[in-house]
Amino acid sequence: MPAAFTVANAVEARRLANQGVLVTGLSAVQKAATMDVLCIDKTGTLTRNQQSVAGITALPGENEAEVLAWAAAACDETMQGQLEMAILGALLRRGGMPPIREQFIPFDPATKCSEARVCSDNVGSSVHVILGSPMVVASLAESPPEFTTIQQAMAASGARILAVATGTDGHLRIRGLLALADVLRDDAATLVRDIRALGVRIIMVTGDTVDTARVISRQAGLGDHFGDAVRDLQTPLHFDGFANFYPEEKFRLVQSLQQMGCIVGMTGDGVNDAPALKQAGVGIAVQTASDVARAAAQVVLTHPGLDGVAAVVSGGRRVFRRMLTWTITKISRTVELAALLTIGYIATGFFVTPLVLIAVIVVLNDVVTITLATERSWISSSPERWNVGKIAWLGGVLATGWLILAFMILWFVLTRLQLPVPQIQALMFAYLMYTAQMTIYLSRTPGRCWSLRPGRFVVLATVGNIIIATVLAAGGFLMTPVSLTLLVIMFALVLLATLLLDQIKIWLFARRPVEGSPKS
Repeated sequence: MPAAFTVANAVEARRLANQGVLVTGLSAVQKAATMDVLCIDKTGTLTRNQQSVAGITALPGENEAEVLAWAAAACDETMQGQLEMAILGALLRRGGMPPIREQFIPFDPATKCSEARVCSDNVGSSVHVILGSPMVVASLAESPPEFTTIQQAMAASGARILAVATGTDGHLRIRGLLALADVLRDDAATLVRDIRALGVRIIMVTGDTVDTARVISRQAGLGDHFGDAVRDLQTPLHFDGFANFYPEEKFRLVQSLQQMGCIVGMTGDGVNDAPALKQAGVGIAVQTASDVARAAAQVVLTHPGLDGVAAVVSGGRRVFRRMLTWTITKISRTVELAALLTIGYIATGFFVTPLVLIAVIVVLNDVVTITLATERSWISSSPERWNVGKIAWLGGVLATGWLILAFMILWFVLTRLQLPVPQIQALMFAYLMYTAQMTIYLSRTPGRCWSLRPGRFVVLATVGNIIIATVLAAGGFLMTPVSLTLLVIMFALVLLATLLLDQIKIWLFARRPVEGSPKS
């Protein structure tokens, strides 16, 4: 089983690589099949991360040019980030220059602000500048009564809002607000809809304000019911997203969802996202991710947006279905062979298939096992779940059907045709080979066995096994030869039994599906 699973995962990982999705841990492919909650960042995932200064609001007594210059002073031009380049570019286009810095503290996701000390007109003094989230800056500096109203009005367009405060230590005052526009990706709403169609719940997580987050979330079709990071992390599934989020709170969010029994996917790009990416069942580093985030993730996207996420989920579910086919087939074949040998020996006094022919059966069936990794499979519209009890139950039902036909044939050739034991053993060898191939077609889809066209390699392997078994039995290789006519009649009976078992399987799948149902 481990070898079969590894081959299937590796084949799908190669296919995903051709779509721009790099899988660094093969187990992530399997986990993606069962993922039922996906936590995504706003910036760079739903939006283009191509920010520009869309508006500047200077508070009473200030002017826009000074507000923009102060903001530029708290930007790190060496980072070449979208935010920094947007603010510095806006200042240069206006013909301004940032004040001379004496000290600089880069932006820290943990504090949601950057700081600088710039030269003052007064000799021997400097000005302390803070640029960051309005909530954070408002907690550090004096703000006018209309500050919140202005901030909410600017965020109504979905822009990211930054506040600028200056002053001396212990006496900072907010000077103004900047609106940074980041356009929603053209395919964001479609991809969100596609992922939801796969039964995956999406929760948006952002460090931006609630007002900004709600606008983008509505545009992407996610809803606008946002929770509080402190109060609502125990019931995250009640919300469409969380705003004003710190990186460490992403880790807590993943843990909370996992404690509820969810299989969680998490997208991230920053160094501080690494713990959450590592904790998630499917950690996904987006295109702009840092090296640390890429190392912590199991999946790395090389293209922007959510397209790669949908590909991973679909790929995982294809692998799941292939392995489900393999597992049901393996259980059915094992039960059938063990019961036929045991009951057959007790009833007849001889092994209906000798050990040397059993070895041939094992080798030939292993060839088909490898080809299942490339099998064409349907994609479930809901997260998959391994339900070993029901899988074993279905495999046992198929094995029982084959055993009933086997004992009917055995009784007929013993009592009616009175074939010698060596010919009966050859006949049973061919029977086991025929039924093993038909079981693959029965278990690969919950619908009619012909409703989904099988893969080329699976067809070649199964047809090849049927031909090889027939040639060996009819030609007398490793066994006593048996009539080709008898083999053809027996194969026809197997085909008829396949149609009957297929109908029984459809009824069983409808009554007791072998995959788990998604969480509400």
